[in-house]
Amino acid sequence: MARRAVEQELSRERIMDAARHLFITKGYRGISMRSIGQHLGYSHGSLYYHFKEKAELFYAIVVQDFNLLSQLCHQVTKQAPSEGLTKVEQLMLEFIKFGLEHPYQYEIMFMLRDEEILSYCRNEQAKCFDMFECLVRQFLQEECHPLEHTPSFPLSMFLGMHGFISFYIQDRLTFEEILPAAVAHVKMLSQSSYRMTS
Repeated sequence: MARRAVEQELSRERIMDAARHLFITKGYRGISMRSIGQHLGYSHGSLYYHFKEKAELFYAIVVQDFNLLSQLCHQVTKQAPSEGLTKVEQLMLEFIKFGLEHPYQYEIMFMLRDEEILSYCRNEQAKCFDMFECLVRQFLQEECHPLEHTPSFPLSMFLGMHGFISFYIQDRLTFEEILPAAVAHVKMLSQSSYRMTS
């Protein structure tokens, strides 16, 4: 009964939140299931009730974070963009907002470079880009925009957003603090892409 109570109290979410922070601060190789358990104040055996191994725990975090980003991006389809912005620009802002408001998640999703775990991220990164490209093309089709048929521009936009986030994420600035710069950046990306078709 005592073990069951501990397992119920130590939820998957709590384990994932702690592990996410440790993966960023100490690196994937620098932590173990034992050290995650110690960080939480539990024996590492309690973690194995939820995750068979560290790799499974890491992948669960990656999938959860990419799913959250996907949900936030898809919400753009259901709402009108802010005044002065196109839907594509609103989508890019939503992506940037996620990166700056969830820095630990974003770093795991896009910025860790450990060869042992890169394959876990690459597959989800590819799905994320496909989702982004699909939404961009959907919005452009709705606007009868000439960029709809340009093959390379979604990748240029995606990389432009990532560069912006990578620069500002180091200072742990909030999205609100850099909002004017973010708006200027997405407009520049949008206009640069448009000029590719001119």
